[in-house]
Amino acid sequence: MEPFLSVYGHVAVDQICTVRKFPRDNTTEDVLTKTTALGGTGPNIAVHAARLGVPTAICAFVGNDFPQHFEKFISDSGLIMDEFVRVDGYDTSQCTLVTDSENVLKALFYQGPQGCASELGIRLVKNASKSKYTHFCTGEPKYYIDLMRDIPGRISLDPAQEIHRIWNPDLLGSAMKDTDYIFGNNFEFESILKYLKAERLDDIDLPLVVCTYGEKGSEAVIDGERFHIPTVKADKVVDAIGAGDSYRAGFYAGLYHGYDIHESLVIASSMSSFVVEQVGAMTADPGWEKVLERAEPYLREI
Repeated sequence: MEPFLSVYGHVAVDQICTVRKFPRDNTTEDVLTKTTALGGTGPNIAVHAARLGVPTAICAFVGNDFPQHFEKFISDSGLIMDEFVRVDGYDTSQCTLVTDSENVLKALFYQGPQGCASELGIRLVKNASKSKYTHFCTGEPKYYIDLMRDIPGRISLDPAQEIHRIWNPDLLGSAMKDTDYIFGNNFEFESILKYLKAERLDDIDLPLVVCTYGEKGSEAVIDGERFHIPTVKADKVVDAIGAGDSYRAGFYAGLYHGYDIHESLVIASSMSSFVVEQVGAMTADPGWEKVLERAEPYLREI
């Protein structure tokens, strides 16, 4: 099976902890609860896309310590896995998230092999060279920029929160030469606009620019014309983690099933409405028919 979509991004093991309070320097506090979960932008996007019927390849590096049951979970979603690569010398990417009793969150992130992929000497381009769409999310900018030059299909750039830390104006400028679509939330676009010396989304000269605003919906500039994409109403809101990644998956599902870009962004909003109804970025699995059914009243308003 050839991929319609190839997704690059971290595959991470998340350690989610709670404490009564954060320790003072050189002291210790007990962890009250601890959960280990599969995380990372790579599976968050790719797993949802595959579940929605999109032939999807995940292109990522993990360490040999990556848990087998997480790999089975990813594989069972139907993903193309021949560029899911275990490498020696690195532990898998890990995000440690700690929340105190005041709901203050602090996070530590270990990049793992995806963060230094150019050092590995392995160019993962087999699937992307055959894909209609390729989505680059978190990972080493230099590695991604190098790969983009050899990918013939539509390329989406989605640096996520790393835009503030490991990207800069020169790197973003280089990536934009081969980028067709760019995604980010309103906080991430503060850095994107600054790096590109642009004032508004409309100033970015790409076929598609998408900025999400959480519960306020999203804004899209499609071939120079600006549109508001409404928030599709969820039955309840429990947990917003992973909503943005599922939005991307819903977008590609719309394109795969024959909808245009504007319609596919409404379908993206519908997909994210299911994810916020449950705890966990990959817990919800509504299927294509339910996502489309919830989107239909909004599609009629376009």
